[in-house]
Amino acid sequence: MTAIHDDHSLYVPATAPRRGAPLAVMLHGAGQDPGDFAAGTTMNLAAERHGFVVLYPAQPSSANAHQCWNWFEPAHQTRNAGDPARIAALTLQVAREQGVDIDRIYVAGLSAGGAMAALLGDLFPDVYAAVGVHSGLAARAGTDLSSGLAALRGAPREASVPREMPTIVFHGDRDAVVHPLNGTQVIEASLGADCAFESCEHTGPDGRQFTRRNYLHEGSGVRGEHWTLHDAAHAWSGGSLGGSFADPLGPDASEEMLRFFETQRRIPSHGSRAADRF
Repeated sequence: MTAIHDDHSLYVPATAPRRGAPLAVMLHGAGQDPGDFAAGTTMNLAAERHGFVVLYPAQPSSANAHQCWNWFEPAHQTRNAGDPARIAALTLQVAREQGVDIDRIYVAGLSAGGAMAALLGDLFPDVYAAVGVHSGLAARAGTDLSSGLAALRGAPREASVPREMPTIVFHGDRDAVVHPLNGTQVIEASLGADCAFESCEHTGPDGRQFTRRNYLHEGSGVRGEHWTLHDAAHAWSGGSLGGSFADPLGPDASEEMLRFFETQRRIPSHGSRAADRF
């Protein structure tokens, strides 16, 4: 069942338990809206299979003329203001209303939505248990329009202390909108440049070749995944042409993100439980 509101859409699958379901927050890219994004990613079909409630926040044109999340502006890079505060508040509101499992709330996005998802994971580890970034950028990859545009082109990023947020990344190596280097930078910002990984080459049933790296933390299993999609452009992998910026060739990013999220729970050391804010 899909409920459409002014500032978001909400999908509650028939397979979701009445209480304690996991919640995935999906952030659209520039020029998209929740309906378009849901159609292109087919995330609702994956959610039906996995029993996830899915929240699609909307960026109104009043906040950005291109309906783009303001990931590169300092006013939108703190917990207490701008897009991050609004999305986190909406997440907690929906979590309360739907009775979801507060330790299994996740956030993912495409392009600008992916950049905002990475930022939310950095700012709100007390809310989100893991992050999915498709064709996006690391938290604070840009701090103004100029540095944001440089980041899109693949400018080097200064090293920072990894936030230890479980993260799954998808990025096409022919992406001409967001340079593929950003996919590596997302993982490094999340888990550190020296995090051990296992790498495998694959060819999907549709012929798409991709490289998958699993990042391992001793004693805690796989904490990150980086899928490099060969000969893929700026589009959601395994999506539907019924929406924009979607590539029907696999792998199915929606399915794989939910599979990854199911293995991750919020880390208590990351601060107070989200329930404390209800």
